[in-house]
Formats: sequence, C-alpha cells, structure tokens
Amino acid sequence: MTVLGNGLLVKRGLTFASGLVECLCFAGAVFGWASLSFVLKTEGYFSSLCVNSTGVNATQGLDCTGQDEQLSLVFTIASFMNNFMLLPNGFIFDYFGTTVARIFGIFLYTMGALMVAFSTPALSNLLFPALSLLAMGGMLYLITNMQVGNLFGAHRSTIITLYCGAFDSSSALFLVIKLLNEDGISLQASFLFLAACAVIHLLRTFFLMPRKFIPYTLPEGYTYGINCGKSKSSELHAANGNAQRTIEDTANSKDVNIKQEKSFRECVLSRFFLWHLLWLSVMQLRHYLFIGTLNPMLQRLTAGEPSLVSQFINAFAFTQLCGVLCAPWNGLIMDRHKGKPLPAGESEQEADLRASVLSLFLTPVQCLIFSICAAIPYLQLQYFTFVLQVLNRAFLYGGNAAFIGVAFPSCHYGKLFGLIMALSAVFSVLQYPCYTLVKEVLDGDPLYMNIALILLTLFAFIHPLSIFLHCRSLASQRAKNKVIN
Repeated sequence: MTVLGNGLLVKRGLTFASGLVECLCFAGAVFGWASLSFVLKTEGYFSSLCVNSTGVNATQGLDCTGQDEQLSLVFTIASFMNNFMLLPNGFIFDYFGTTVARIFGIFLYTMGALMVAFSTPALSNLLFPALSLLAMGGMLYLITNMQVGNLFGAHRSTIITLYCGAFDSSSALFLVIKLLNEDGISLQASFLFLAACAVIHLLRTFFLMPRKFIPYTLPEGYTYGINCGKSKSSELHAANGNAQRTIEDTANSKDVNIKQEKSFRECVLSRFFLWHLLWLSVMQLRHYLFIGTLNPMLQRLTAGEPSLVSQFINAFAFTQLCGVLCAPWNGLIMDRHKGKPLPAGESEQEADLRASVLSLFLTPVQCLIFSICAAIPYLQLQYFTFVLQVLNRAFLYGGNAAFIGVAFPSCHYGKLFGLIMALSAVFSVLQYPCYTLVKEVLDGDPLYMNIALILLTLFAFIHPLSIFLHCRSLASQRAKNKVIN
C-alpha cells in the first residue's frame, strides 16, 4: 500500500504540474490577440481593405482602417465564442465526463491551429473560424483542469486560482509566436507545432486525467487514468469500489439537499445573479475592447512608428505573464475570515458573502483606474495601464467564479457559471459596434467612447453595495431577534 500510495502521490503531482503547463501554454492564447494581430498585419492579412488616402498637406498615404476593423471583428467573434460556448461545453463535460470533453476540446484546438497554419493573406477569412476554435478548445482545457484541485484537499482553492491565473497568462503564447516570427520562424511552422501538441494533450487525457470526474471530497484510495503494468489489482479494485460507493452516497445526499435548496430558475431570477451579471459584463466589455483595439490605439499614440508599436505590444504581452501571480491575491481577500470564529447566529454562507464585498468592490475600483489611464493619450502611461489591466482581469474572473460558489447552491454551480459567462458574452459583442463608432463617427478619436466606458464602469459598484446592504440587513435582523429573546 505504501508503494501504491507513493505512486498515486507522484501521479497527482504530475497531473497538477502538467495541467498548469497546459493552461499556461495553451488555454487562453486567444487573449494575446494584440501580438498575433501585429504579425498578421505584417504578413498582409486583410491588406486588400487598405486604400490610398490624401493627408492634410496633400500627402499620399495608406488608410488601413478597414483592415483594423476586420481584425477587430475576428477577435470580437472569438472572444464571444470563448464565453458563449461555455454553456453547451459545460453540459458536454457534465454529461459525458472528462475524457469526451477533452477529446472534443483537443479536436477544436487542433483544427483551429491548422486553419491558422494553412491560412494566407488570400485566405484571410479562415481566421474567423480558426480563432473561434482555438478559444473554445482552450476553454475546455481550463474547465477539465479545474477539477484537479479536488485531488489536493486543503489546497483546492489555491490550485483552482492558479489555473485561472495560468489561463490569463497563456495569452503570452502569441508574444512568443511574434518574437519567433521576427527571428525568421514562419507563422505556419509555429501553428503546426501547436497542432502537433495534440499528441501530448491526448496522452495526458488517458494517463493523467479521470474518465469521468474527480470527486470532492476525495474518497480514500481514489485512483484514475490508465494504470500501466500489473499492480495490486485487488487493492486497486477495492479502493475504486470504495470510491464509487462514496460517490454514490454523496450523490444521494446531494439529491436530498437539492430539494431543500433554491431552484435553478430562482437563482437566475434573483437580484444576486442579475447584479453579478451586470458587474461582470460591463468590466469584461472594457477589457475586450481594450485588447481588441490595442494595436490601433498604439498606432495612433506612436504616429505609426512600427518599432515603437512592437515594443509596447511586447510589453503588454509580458505583463500578461503576471496573471498567474495576481490571481491568488483575490482568493486571500475572500478567504481572510476563514478560521476565525463567526458572530453569534451568522451562517457560513453569510460570512462568505460578507467577506466577498471587499473583493467585489476592489475589482471595479481597479477597472475604473485602468479605464481612466487607458483614456489618457500619453504613451508612457500605457505601461501602468498594462499592469492594471492584468491585475483587474485576474480579480474579475477569479471573483466571478468564487462569488457564484458562495452565493448559490453548489448543485447549480456549473449551470450558473456557464449561463453567466454565455450572457456576458452576448453583452461583449458590443465591442465591435463601439470600435466602428469610433472609426466612422468620431473620426478615430476614442475620447468620448472612453468617457462612456468610464461611466458604464460605475454601474459595477451597484453589486457590492447590494451585497453589503443585504449582509447589514441580516445582521440587523439578528440583533433585533436577540433583543426580543
């Protein structure tokens, strides 16, 4: 049993490490769009949309507004599909299990990489399905890896947070492709390599991931994946039998609890869900619009100097690597009350809600400062804007996942998480008309659009205020009941 135990420990360590690498190097690559779009413009994608124009002093130049708009539309659709397809992908994962979901995700990701690899400036429209497939496949990598935290008990939240941060940091993958392209390695070679990595993902799927799910809490002796060689089969069978019985017992107890909890419909129609949807949507729109228009913004601030644009895009991509370092901070804020005695009469859920108020408030504060900095047309300030963007994005998505787990019954977590991401994706489609409005109505000057986004961000403060008033109302009610008694 000691040998078996050590083997399981090593296997779990490999599962965690390989999952972290998978999320860090592949899952959220599409959000490194600023780096890839720079390469695509250099290669001449959508260059047919550039037209000759006459400047103020009758100088001839090339107006590539149409090219920028088309590239922005590619990212808009990909970011929309990344979130909107989370709902059906979540159902695939819940219904068919880890192996089927991962094989489907690997297929999508590989097809997306191959489409980019075999695209050319003459076949620029291949980028639309390609980036969308990369986004959907990458999200399935993240979803199937989140359960790895269940293997480590007390460190579960830390590992889930790290994976979310690694997903954010993986946007630096396109920076690596950009730097390799500048050193003479073609775009096709880079994406063919990404497609070939499907072999590694498949091996990990069969040897280091469960066929169905990793339960929480973890049964004693639980094992997973394909076990190579002959081990103590009777012990393994007994361990898995115990695990299965524990899972069945847990499922039965969950069935009882579900009847006592709010229904899915009640959760969706609650003010917690609606205000949280607004909180997520307005800040996500700000981030997507910033990423999707970063290249044109830098073109404007640098007067089109290619070396300066490249320098700032590299700086932005490097800051994305810090997402994995920023993500756990939010978890520490939300868990700061753990281990402390609760006030008399206060439930664990109420304590968690009360602790979440600070996180829910700090996130729009960060977004507000980030939006103000992004609106100021001073080039050097954008370094600070990049740092704020990474920090705020880590807080936004970590806080979103954590709040859903705190505020709603666990039996609805997957459905609610998928639904809120899908609905926020619909809202994020506004980024393309916003970009078009700036280009065609505001003559390329984003000042008024930035002011509108700053004002829109203020709506995100309604959510933490609502939670704060709810917790204060519950505390006041407890105090009144105590006086009466």
